[in-house]
Amino acid sequence: MSESLRILVIEDDPSISEVVCAHLTRQGHCCVGAFSGTEGMLHLEHGDGSVPFDLIITDLMLPGMTGEDVVGHIRAASATLPIIVISARIPPADKVMLLTLGADDYLTKPFDLDELTARVNVQMRHRRRAAGEGAAAPGPAGSKGFAALGPAGSEGVAARAGDRSPATLGATAPDIPVPANSRLSLRFRDWELDPDGHTFAVAGEPVALTRTEFNILELLMARPQKVFTKQELFELAWGEPYSVEDSTVNVHISNLRRKLKPTGTDGYLQTVWGLGYKLSLD
Repeated sequence: MSESLRILVIEDDPSISEVVCAHLTRQGHCCVGAFSGTEGMLHLEHGDGSVPFDLIITDLMLPGMTGEDVVGHIRAASATLPIIVISARIPPADKVMLLTLGADDYLTKPFDLDELTARVNVQMRHRRRAAGEGAAAPGPAGSKGFAALGPAGSEGVAARAGDRSPATLGATAPDIPVPANSRLSLRFRDWELDPDGHTFAVAGEPVALTRTEFNILELLMARPQKVFTKQELFELAWGEPYSVEDSTVNVHISNLRRKLKPTGTDGYLQTVWGLGYKLSLD
């Protein structure tokens, strides 16, 4: 185990909570259990001490605050804290709803503990990649936004792109050393995406994106004339094999269009029927 995560497990069934926590602890992680949605949010709001959580695993059918509400509150406070949902009831419509709320992954009960480990490892890979690319601020994912949740959306919103002029966007001053893993900002029409700062703005106004939404836009903006198949977007953005029956990419594209509609730029995302997605140059 090369990395230990601090994981909050929100599960009202004591036997399931104990098994999950014990299994993940054997994998080298530190687990904290909560037995209701309300208790889980208390752990997050008060930080359970001074150490932030790196990953949330939550059931849906919880006493007090529901799992759906927990996911919504977490995502309003942090765009990057990974959330895995475990539940006995995840029909297709609920899966779409969970992804729309901001969940990163889901497992249907009963599930294999080795599969849970694999899903956690996927989130670890995302975290290492983000840290290696400078996409996340220093410190573990989710380290901000929970000391006091405040109004929805008060955290996790992309920082302003700054006051750089078009002539200097994406440029680097010649007398300032550039880190080897630094990447230039991407611009497409009214969009600007900063991979190192993990910010996205439309006409200078920041737009809050989840990590996956950010990854998808980064891929599209890096090659605006390329048609990306759903398989390419999934495997590049998620870093895992694509299932032909998976509707995850469609859901995230739909979420992106919904977020971009108030800016008038949702039309930049073009569906190429029978192939995939690209950016509209018109």
